[in-house]
Amino acid sequence: MASRDALEIIQGKWRIPIIISLSYGNKRFGEIQRDITDISSKMLSQELKALEMNKIVSRSLINSLPETSEYSLTPLGLSMKNLLEELLKWGIYFREESIKK
Repeated sequence: MASRDALEIIQGKWRIPIIISLSYGNKRFGEIQRDITDISSKMLSQELKALEMNKIVSRSLINSLPETSEYSLTPLGLSMKNLLEELLKWGIYFREESIKK
């Protein structure tokens, strides 16, 4: 089922915030971690690897001392833009509705 496949890719607490962070441009590991303040280094590393394996994120090595990695969204990851915008709109709507009750 296609919807189950999609949810498998973005499930969890951290994947959508990582994708949102990278939607603003390429970033190094530490920059992503600063955007998502309560994620541990180990968890960020695991989630980036999972997103890379699913072709949502790509990692490139920067030839510097020390050698560093830069992460970016792939075309597949960038294709999630409308989905993320709709999710944000729904989240705002949900907050407004839950306050009313």
